[in-house]
Amino acid sequence: MADYNLLLPAMGEGVMEATVTNWLKGVGDMVEEDESVVEIATDKVDSDVPSPVAGKIKEILVQKNEVAAIGQALAILEIEGEATQEAEMQAEQAEIVAEASEIEQEVAQLEAPLVQNDSGKIASNDSNFYSPLVRSIAEKEGISQSELNLISGTGLDGRVTKADMQNYLQNRSKPAPEVTPKSPVAPKSAPKVAVQTSTSFDGNHEIVEMDRMRKLIADHMLHSVQTAPHVSSFVETDMTAIVNWRNRHKNEFQRREGEKLTFMPIIVEAIVKAIKDFPMINVSVDNDNIIVKKNINIGIATARPDGNLIVPVIKNADQYNLAGLAKKINDLAERARTNNLKPEEIQGGTYTISNIGSFGNILGTPIINQPQVAIMAIGAIEKKPAVVETADGDMIGIRHKMYLSHSYDHRVVDGALGGMFVKRVSDYLEGFDIEQGV
Repeated sequence: MADYNLLLPAMGEGVMEATVTNWLKGVGDMVEEDESVVEIATDKVDSDVPSPVAGKIKEILVQKNEVAAIGQALAILEIEGEATQEAEMQAEQAEIVAEASEIEQEVAQLEAPLVQNDSGKIASNDSNFYSPLVRSIAEKEGISQSELNLISGTGLDGRVTKADMQNYLQNRSKPAPEVTPKSPVAPKSAPKVAVQTSTSFDGNHEIVEMDRMRKLIADHMLHSVQTAPHVSSFVETDMTAIVNWRNRHKNEFQRREGEKLTFMPIIVEAIVKAIKDFPMINVSVDNDNIIVKKNINIGIATARPDGNLIVPVIKNADQYNLAGLAKKINDLAERARTNNLKPEEIQGGTYTISNIGSFGNILGTPIINQPQVAIMAIGAIEKKPAVVETADGDMIGIRHKMYLSHSYDHRVVDGALGGMFVKRVSDYLEGFDIEQGV
């Protein structure tokens, strides 16, 4: 028999840790190969961790509601046969991480110097452990080591989190009360105090704590408006030709493909074409640098049954035809609503669409999905009287109209570019080829 360490796998770009939300197996339970063992949550998506080997759970190392780092051992499995080289390597890695989590002084020695070095880099120290993300934020915002040591953390064992840093930066310019440095972290054997999260009701008011997803959305939106100066442009688009074309083809498409034909793939196709015309919309900002993205990855904001939003991403959207976009959008939307998206399916977006028309709204000013620089809201399609130009002169007719609302980051997207882009999307929609099939 041999021990096998079940590690927290890499969850995608920028994800450094995850919270264990539920164990699907307990100590002594048998686990099949590729069977899900534990459910986790990151700041991007909920997921589960399958076991790459069959065996019996010998020990659980990270308990429910505790945070684990990428590569950390979550549990030890007892497997048949001798330990393979891979298992031995995992055991060695898990041992290092386990020791680091028990003795924070050793974590500081492993990951960074005990004091701030001559180059001004932020480091962990005897009393406080700082994640790479927290250290990066501190260095970017000019927070010194001594100032960082005074920030109270709300994370596991009092660690400073990204949310703590953003809250501190938001109130940094305000007069702050005197703060005493944090005491050294208690050893792992010390008892933990549970935080009460209750809901109270006094007959006139009800206090409901935000769920985890709502907290993450609030943090993401606050970060966006603090980072990017938002500007919006609006265009009214005549969708009559598209409405008539869809009405002719939707039943045939559903019979042939088993999928509904909505307006969204047509809109995505138009946006992709406009991005190719204006590639400086498909960028992100890194300090004083503009990063132009070669891939066109379109995120579509999707409402979940709990009222929260998630943004699945169509990678390389320019490589799909209309039917392919329809299938991809329907698949991602369905799995977004049932919480079955994979972590990589909500990452890497370069431009986002918010379909506010599904809620009956005609106009909106959406908040940019960082680190992107623009987002478009699609309003409801409504019948309106409009002037129609004909060979016999202008006439009043009933047309299907829709508003496009384009918000963009004024640091890198000026009004001319932002306005021309949304107008080009409208032009592509109004010039849609009604003779094409699907």
